[in-house]
Amino acid sequence: MSYLEFFAVVTGVISVILSARANIWSWPAGIVNVFLSAFFYYQIQLYPDMFLMGFFFITNILGWWRWANPKPEEEDKKKQLKISFMPRKQFLIFLAVGVIGTVLIGTLAGQLHHLFPFVFNLPSAYPFVDSFILVMSIITTFLMIQKRIECWIIWLMIDVVATYLYFLKGAMFFGVEYILFTIIAGFALWNWIKEYKSYKTAK
Repeated sequence: MSYLEFFAVVTGVISVILSARANIWSWPAGIVNVFLSAFFYYQIQLYPDMFLMGFFFITNILGWWRWANPKPEEEDKKKQLKISFMPRKQFLIFLAVGVIGTVLIGTLAGQLHHLFPFVFNLPSAYPFVDSFILVMSIITTFLMIQKRIECWIIWLMIDVVATYLYFLKGAMFFGVEYILFTIIAGFALWNWIKEYKSYKTAK
């Protein structure tokens, strides 16, 4: 285990715990995690995950702003964005897009070492599994920016798949991290539903 992997894991755990508690400081903690994780993913040839970090950098900034600047009707008692559910049909459409995106990105990832050999001198490891993590993470991050409860259902799926992948790659500390993330995601789903229900009792 390298220092880079260790500190990437620590900042990742801090960020997810804060997210589970719907704490706005999860976003700046996530920005630190993004930089550390991007370098680590490059080292172990998980290129789709490396590209994902660039996306996460932008969405951490967007999420920070969105949670801090809700419309008046969207405010909770902390003057931050309220937690909400999304329409079921819309959720199913997001899942379908995720499956299609996984196939497309996975196919591309499998060819990166042929297309850009001067950058990617080794083939992408498990391109379709890695691409599932990438695509679904993009989808669920947008849901998290809007504080949609369904984001934690998708995070649970991602965390289980990622746990398997990192142990398979020998990134044991990242594997343990994602076991923790799975537990935290379960707590977060329960906690966000609990807070959502509290809005009705507060009226």
